[in-house]
Amino acid sequence: MSVKECGNHGKYRRKIFRRIIAGILIFILIVLITILLIWAILRPSKPRFILQDTTVYAFNASTPNLLTSNFQVTLSSRNPNDRIGIYYDRLDVYATYKNQQITLRTSIPPTYQGHKEINVWSPFVNGNSVPIAPEYSSSLESDQSAGSVFLMIKIDGRVRWKVGTFITGRYHLYVRCPAFITFGSKSNGVSVGENAIKYQFVTRCSVSV
Repeated sequence: MSVKECGNHGKYRRKIFRRIIAGILIFILIVLITILLIWAILRPSKPRFILQDTTVYAFNASTPNLLTSNFQVTLSSRNPNDRIGIYYDRLDVYATYKNQQITLRTSIPPTYQGHKEINVWSPFVNGNSVPIAPEYSSSLESDQSAGSVFLMIKIDGRVRWKVGTFITGRYHLYVRCPAFITFGSKSNGVSVGENAIKYQFVTRCSVSV
């Protein structure tokens, strides 16, 4: 084979390779455009969460810089979409006081939520002798003595959207639910057992994805 023929053969191979690469890129571009169009047409809405109630089994801030607590919270989630399902791959629930976490994280089992469906969960969140920053510890004790403590029930998770047979990648889900816990003569809770007080909220939570 002559040098000229070898050079032409090399150019032909490079030309075929470029065409293959161009075809792959065009295919990827078409797929991405199709996904964006479907997404724009369907306009997915984020799920809606509601804190329905909180049952307090223990809340003891009498030891300086330490808090022992035990709650059971009832949370509901509604999928407002007509054509989009939601995979909840991970949901961790916990309580905070002035942005400081005061309980351990409790995981809710992964689940799928169909169109317009509602899911209800009632996990326990608790913490035994959880360290509290000194400035928050004194504030927490004062709030409890005054008769009310403002807590935030939080959910951190990962979700995926399902459109037909297409499933998206994972998105980070943030849910924040305010909860007022009252004590003593100011308590508006209902006794549901020995040392257990239930508070009805039906409070809409803030949700970001």
